[in-house]
Amino acid sequence: MISFENTEVAFRGKSNRDLKRAYWLFKLVSSSGLVKFGKGFTNFSLKMRLPIKGVIKKTIFHQFCGGENIQESMLASKLLAERNVKTILDYSIEGKTQEEDFEKTVQEILATISEAKNNKNIPFAVFKVTGISTFRILEAANNGIENLNAKDKEAYDRIVDRIERICKSGFENNVPVFIDAEESWIQDTIDRIVVEMSVKYNKEKAIVFNTLQMYRHDRLEYMKAIIDQASRENWYVGFKIVRGAYMEKERERAQKMGYPSPIQATKADTDKDYDACVSYCLDHIERVAICAGTHNEESSRKLAELIEKKGLNKEDDRIYFAQLLGMSDHISFNLADLGYMVAKYVPYGPVSEVLPYLIRRAEENTSVAGQTSRELSLIKKEMARRKI
Repeated sequence: MISFENTEVAFRGKSNRDLKRAYWLFKLVSSSGLVKFGKGFTNFSLKMRLPIKGVIKKTIFHQFCGGENIQESMLASKLLAERNVKTILDYSIEGKTQEEDFEKTVQEILATISEAKNNKNIPFAVFKVTGISTFRILEAANNGIENLNAKDKEAYDRIVDRIERICKSGFENNVPVFIDAEESWIQDTIDRIVVEMSVKYNKEKAIVFNTLQMYRHDRLEYMKAIIDQASRENWYVGFKIVRGAYMEKERERAQKMGYPSPIQATKADTDKDYDACVSYCLDHIERVAICAGTHNEESSRKLAELIEKKGLNKEDDRIYFAQLLGMSDHISFNLADLGYMVAKYVPYGPVSEVLPYLIRRAEENTSVAGQTSRELSLIKKEMARRKI
């Protein structure tokens, strides 16, 4: 059985100073009160132009981000590559609303594809649709574009054009592109566009990947339906499989608006569907490529064992594991050490503009039961091993 307890392998790339920094950082984000205070203080400080950028860059930014641009992120990528771990460059700018900002983001995503084209250590590109579009248009189109007025239809067409330019570049440069999942009330729009792009660009292999959030109780059947459609129409499917990131928001909105929650009743149901989804995809590996995006040890172990059981090659590039930079190194590096295909999401962007992402990451660490305590226990174990 695969073990993720080897902290020497997990933290081999971290200096004693790095370990101490990570320890105190996870110690801080383990307190929801401190995270809430830090969020307010940081936003206030940046608004008032107080000189805190340097502190942020040396602490939480250093832990979870590769740099302020692609060039800076190449150092993090090089260090990962030395440990047999690939890089997924993630331009993590959120909350933009202007067309010129959307176009700037498109150009940045195209630049990540261009970098990946000639860099074997960058196997994928990734983007969020809300990073290149207004939320309102996606929501308005969720029940069908036929309901849009003329002005909104023009805005929707511009969104599709931006997505197509990214997918086409991925296709022309042989760089698969992950399209992130988002809230359920815009996800139907995203799903529809992803299928449209998959039909067009996944004729020979999976280039366009949709993201399945398995805390939704309808995603397992959706996944099966898409694979069935692809088999009938003779195109390939790419899925990034995650548990999900909007659970509390989804439940609150469903309760407030009086419709059934799209979220699974229990975490056990989510775990069950996650593992069932991965297993089903491996049963149809001739048609499907997957990236298992998870910080869950048991799901990672089950996928590794399935690869072995089915006699698949550990280096099959249709099957990737992925974790976030700065988190779950015990999973990433132990799997990579055993020869599995592993990638780290490496977020990047200007410090002040990546801040919403960093705050969300801190809040998620606080809210996910056991995540921060697990990170802390592994860091303490390695510090004890090194006698720090």
